[in-house]
Amino acid sequence: MLGGFLTDAIVVVLVLGLMIFVHELGHFLAAKFFGVRVLVFSLGFGKRLLHFTRGGTDYRVSALPFGGYVKMAGDDPSAVRQGDPEEFLSRPRWQRFLIVLMGPAMNALLAFALLAGLYRVHFPKPVYLEEPARLGDVEPDSPAAKAGLVAGDLIQRLGNLQNPLWADAEIKILTSTDEALPVKVFRGGQFVDLTLTPRAEGPNRVGYAGWYPYAPGRIEKVEPDLPADRAGLKPGDQIVGLDGRKVLCWPRIAMELRAGNGKPVELTISREGKEFSVPLKPVLAEVMGEKVWRIGVVFHSDVVIRSLPWGTAIEDSLQDNLRNCLATFDVLAKILTRRMSTRSLAGPIQIAQLSGEAYRAGIPELVMLVSFISLQLGIFDLLPVPVLDGGVIPLLVIEGIIRRDLSLELKERVIQVGIVFLLLLAVFVMYNDIVKTFRPS
Repeated sequence: MLGGFLTDAIVVVLVLGLMIFVHELGHFLAAKFFGVRVLVFSLGFGKRLLHFTRGGTDYRVSALPFGGYVKMAGDDPSAVRQGDPEEFLSRPRWQRFLIVLMGPAMNALLAFALLAGLYRVHFPKPVYLEEPARLGDVEPDSPAAKAGLVAGDLIQRLGNLQNPLWADAEIKILTSTDEALPVKVFRGGQFVDLTLTPRAEGPNRVGYAGWYPYAPGRIEKVEPDLPADRAGLKPGDQIVGLDGRKVLCWPRIAMELRAGNGKPVELTISREGKEFSVPLKPVLAEVMGEKVWRIGVVFHSDVVIRSLPWGTAIEDSLQDNLRNCLATFDVLAKILTRRMSTRSLAGPIQIAQLSGEAYRAGIPELVMLVSFISLQLGIFDLLPVPVLDGGVIPLLVIEGIIRRDLSLELKERVIQVGIVFLLLLAVFVMYNDIVKTFRPS
């Protein structure tokens, strides 16, 4: 347990450190481009360990390897200004605007570049995400079941989405807790209008519908000397029924076997266009240290891993980041209007847990998480909160409209409000993480 905690801590420090450093690099590059004198550009905080000076800038590596910072000449409005044109506050407001904006812009660029690079060499994606939202299974007593949805339904409309793919449908459900969504499905040759109200579930209190995508049970491997092998099942066979009920989602087979607790079952098999029935009796076998009821088949994986051409990788990265960006703004709006629980917010503890889990799952999963968090950091930094870059931008816009600087006293009060807000937010998200860790349901 301690080893896992240390791994999570180290990974999150490196992950957040990289994103903060890239953020500050954006400010640094923009400042240099516009001729602002940069006094310090540091990798890390605290005591200076290594450094060199070039072009009037002290480039340094500091003791605490957590992000970095940029110190520009004349960036403190409370300090005495020398009137030097190379000072930050001496530059035109539009240049200061771009210098401020480049921080979150670099976070968005990092998110895009990481996904594009990953997709170029390793593109893992469940096939169903890019397919029309056709239901393969519906949990009993779930919101989907109560709405009248059944396996085989093809969703034509979900809220404001028309003919949604599964990738869009999943995000819509996650961000629509306790919200009545109009649903139109195509069933048995006709359209049916229904209403679905996802309920909040899990530690993050995100939307849950209780449905599963269409995922045919094509057998990829038959394990020797287990019931399926003894019954003559072969790779390429498809399980289309269980005890006389249609099966459109293969995980349902494993769920039924567990629920049956070893009871004999009758499978309907499709082979080369013909269907036939096979009686089987599951056996208790160990899988990853756990005893489960099995028949001895491995289903065809619906996750495709391939390398994409650069053009396709860039296009898919843009689409995925845009989808995540829109979903983030949707979640924030619903939290502010109390249509989603604040437990959907993640603080440093949960980010550390997620980072550690992604690291243990493999480099591709970690890269995808870093990309997602970098995008969230850029969006968060653009919020109109004093102290954040998003709080500086409105002040610059106001000063540009009135054609004069706001008073130093007003700016100090605004900054004080921003600091108090961020401190309260930090306490809240830490408490939120602790509650979700020790009271997950």
